Amino acid sequence: MTECESIEIIYEKHVLKIKIRGDIDHHSAKGIRDKIDNEIFSKRPSMVVLDLSVVEFMDSSGLGLIMGRYANSKEIGANFLIYKPCKKVKKILELAGVERIMEIKGDDNNEEKW
Repeated sequence: MTECESIEIIYEKHVLKIKIRGDIDHHSAKGIRDKIDNEIFSKRPSMVVLDLSVVEFMDSSGLGLIMGRYANSKEIGANFLIYKPCKKVKKILELAGVERIMEIKGDDNNEEKW
């Protein structure tokens, strides 16, 4: 699977919840980025939650997507949270030092909900 199959967006109580299904790579990143940015700037939430629980592959385009959406969230004054990345994706995030910049919640051993 090389394309993002779908993106589910829920906005409630000033929280924008975005669940990405499929891989995040250079083929899918632009479409995902555009959809998320449209929601961030039109809804202006107080919190953006990026649910990566069913993303099994992410390349550097995925890191760029996350960092850009984090920056856009901060631009409008919203908090940003990465929710439940799988072990492979979490390792990429750790290697890039993302956890020093933004919050990551939930893992295979913790059923924390957003």
